Amino acid sequence: MKNKWKIGFLILLGINLLFAIIILPLMMFPPEGPETSKMKGLVGEHVSFHVKSNKNDLNQLINHYLKEEAVGSIDYQVVLGDEVELYGTLPFFSEELNMKLTFKPSALENGDLVLKQKSMTIGSLHLPISYVLNFISDNYKIPKGVEIRPKGKLIYINMQQLKLKSDIKLKADKFDLKKDDIRFTILVPVK
Repeated sequence: MKNKWKIGFLILLGINLLFAIIILPLMMFPPEGPETSKMKGLVGEHVSFHVKSNKNDLNQLINHYLKEEAVGSIDYQVVLGDEVELYGTLPFFSEELNMKLTFKPSALENGDLVLKQKSMTIGSLHLPISYVLNFISDNYKIPKGVEIRPKGKLIYINMQQLKLKSDIKLKADKFDLKKDDIRFTILVPVK
C-alpha cells in the first residue's frame, strides 16, 4: 500500500513540475504589443472629435468667449438666428450709439468661417458697411484669429487661430443657421 501512495505522490509532483516548467514561462513573457507600423498611422499631433451643435448652445459659447477676449474693448454681443446678428455700442462723443450688424455665415473647406455682411444700422441710420467695418477694425480690440475685411464687407474667422484652453483647435464643417445644423471638428493636441 505504501507504494501506491508513493507512486501517486510522484505522479502528482511530476504534473506540478511539468505545469511549472511549461505554463509559468508563458505567463512571464509580455504579451505581443501593437506593431509599430500600425501605431505610426495612429499617432499624430491632434485627435479629432466631431461635434454637432445648435444655435442656442453656440450663442452662449460665443458670447462667453467674446466677454473674455474683448475686455476693455467694444461692448458687443452675438445672436444666432436665421443669420448672425452682432449688437453693440459705439462711442460717439459723450454718447453711446446702438449698432446692429447682420451677416450670412458660411463654412469654408479649410475649416474657417466667413461672415458676409448683409446690413448695418446705427440707431435707425443705415451706414456704408465698409466704412463702419474699417472704423471697428481700426479702433477696437478684435480676438486673435478674427479679421475684419472692410473692402470685402466680411469678417473672416480663422478657426484654428482662436485662442482656446489646452491648445484645442476648431474647424467649422457646416454652419446652416436656417436648419439649425452647426457642425465642428474639435482637434485636441496629443503631443
